[in-house]
Order: sequence, then structure tokens, then C-alpha cells
Amino acid sequence: MRRADRLFQIVQHLRGGRLVTGRTLAERLEVSLRTIYRDVADLQASGVPIEGEAGLGYVMQPGHDVPPLMFTEEEIVALVAGARLLRAWGGLSMAASAEEALLKIDAVLPEAARARAGAVQVHAVAPRDLPPALRARLDRIEAAVHGRTRLHICYLSETGAETERVLRPLGLFFWGKVWTLLAWCELREDFRTFRLDRIAAIESGARFAPERDKSLAFFYAREKAAGRIPADR
Repeated sequence: MRRADRLFQIVQHLRGGRLVTGRTLAERLEVSLRTIYRDVADLQASGVPIEGEAGLGYVMQPGHDVPPLMFTEEEIVALVAGARLLRAWGGLSMAASAEEALLKIDAVLPEAARARAGAVQVHAVAPRDLPPALRARLDRIEAAVHGRTRLHICYLSETGAETERVLRPLGLFFWGKVWTLLAWCELREDFRTFRLDRIAAIESGARFAPERDKSLAFFYAREKAAGRIPADR
């Protein structure tokens, strides 16, 4: 691990006002205790508000925020490519946030890293068959997943038949051209997957309490046990 990356990781471990010992930091970052003492002293000298001392532990004042000191080249490529993909294929709010994220990434990078970000040749073009209404629906469903809000939908089957469903939305999945929603269907009393482009109408319902056997984690465990998804997912 480069020293710049290690300094950044030390700051991350000290966020939240928790007392962390130097030995704990050394174990997590796989360096010597002496290295941690030296790094913390350098951070303190540079103005990062870390309190404490060797042998007792360290704590950072709440509310202090430090931008990433450095990204690796691979991390820069992943961040830029991911933001561009989401800007092209995500919801309207997601796309706007991805654009803002790209601007912020550019603002905090050193000159050499900024040049690398600008040289990333991974691009994505928004398809014509992803209309604004569908992108807005994607944002709405993501908010329902986060807020544990039931969704009442009118769903069209492959043949065009309509069914009314009440769903507990659990997660969104992107398959290259199609977005799908994995949900607990209260009509079928089981997990079901729904294509967003086949949802004819959608209304928000009441909040639902999390239940272990109706969760995304339980779905993954069941599918792994049945051999339908890789065991290391």
C-alpha cells in the first residue's frame, strides 16, 4: 500500500469520534506500530484534527472531512467509467448525481491523476428506448427500496396480460439493456423479478418492516443452496 493510500485509510478509520489504538490501526493496515505513530504525527502536523498519543489511542474531532488523498489508477478508471455508465443508463436523479460526482472527482484529484481521469476511454451513450418516464421510475423504485415502501403496480406479462401486484421492493439489477426489480410479491407469496419497462402503472403504498425470510440476503442464500447462482456471490 502506498503511503498516501495508508494516510487516507487512517483518516477513514478515525472518523466518527471513536477511540482507536495505534495497535489496532497497525493490524488493520498491516504495518508496524512505529509506522502508525509516524503517520499519525504527520497527519497532525498537516492540520488533521487528530487527538491522542502513542499508547493511549487516537480520535478525530467529529465533523472533520478530508477528501481522498489519492486514488490508484485502477480506482480512477472504475470511478469514471461507473459514473459515465450510470449517467447514461441510470435514473434521472442518478444521472444528475453521477455528473456531479464526476465534477467532484475532478476537483479533488492532483494534476497527474486528473489527467488520467480525463484520459479514460470508457464511454456510454444513453439509448433511445430508455425514455425519461422509465428513468424517473427507476429513481422512484430505488427510493422505495431504500425506504422499505410497498409498491402497487400494474404489470404486463410477455404476452401483454395485466396483473395487479403489491410488492416489497428489495433490489434493482441492470442486465446490459434491461433494468429489473427483485421483490417479495404479496400476491404470489414468493420472490419475483419484474422488468421495469413492463410496469404499466405504479403507486407507493405503506412502509413494511424487514423480515428475514423476505429479504435480499435470504433470497441469495436460497438461490445459492439450490445452485442457481454461484456460491461465491
